[in-house]
Amino acid sequence: MKTLFAAVAVTVATLPVAQAHDADAGIAARPSFEQFEASTPQDPYGQYIVDGDTPIRNVTELRAFYDSLPGHTSNSNELTVNTDRYGQPTLWDTNTVRNLTYCVSDKFADRKDSVIQAIDQGAKIWEDASSAIDFVYDASQDDTCTTSNNDVVFSVEPVVTNNYIARAFFPDSPKSVRNVLVADSLTTSGWDPGAIMAHELGHALGFRHEHTRPEAGTCFEDNNWLPLTEYDDVSIMHYPQCNGGSQDLSFSALDATGVQSAYGV
Repeated sequence: MKTLFAAVAVTVATLPVAQAHDADAGIAARPSFEQFEASTPQDPYGQYIVDGDTPIRNVTELRAFYDSLPGHTSNSNELTVNTDRYGQPTLWDTNTVRNLTYCVSDKFADRKDSVIQAIDQGAKIWEDASSAIDFVYDASQDDTCTTSNNDVVFSVEPVVTNNYIARAFFPDSPKSVRNVLVADSLTTSGWDPGAIMAHELGHALGFRHEHTRPEAGTCFEDNNWLPLTEYDDVSIMHYPQCNGGSQDLSFSALDATGVQSAYGV
């Protein structure tokens, strides 16, 4: 099986959920913001992609992310949930999370069935942990499956890139960028496609990378998160290459505890 981490680079084709990110190296030889911006890949919607699969909407927010990178501190030693600029969790309301409708673009062509299967497997992991969550596939919307389709909560669309295998969004993302982009390498990376999709759908539910917490000791992202459980190095939201304890993006007991804390049992 391929490693989940390759040498630090702007584009890394072997990562199932990532461009490579090495916080320690970044701190030791920090580039200028201009260099950082120029080396940060963008998706077809103009969003910057950092930490493998996390979208940053514009250059102002990218600058804030850049400024948070070195010398990070945290007043918490305690799955983690994303927060907005006011420190409030970004989660779906009760009604929406019970009906997270999505479509899968016909543009996947002969790859479509494998993408549908992977998303179904990934969704089931979260649904089995909390009956409050229901991802609902609406195949009738597949021929118009874009972020402009207001008949679904989010769209699943193909992307041509070597920068990541998939990227998602957070619940507070505007509809114009509320999609899951999936590259060809979903089924060729050597990693389980269902696990990759479960990781991305974890972001769509509002969960952050677990390795942004100080206990990981590397791969810091920012402090815009709140703890839901104690630190979990085997979380499905923790990259193995960031001192993670699991090598296959498996769903942990604390992942279940965290999602139940956020959305109920």
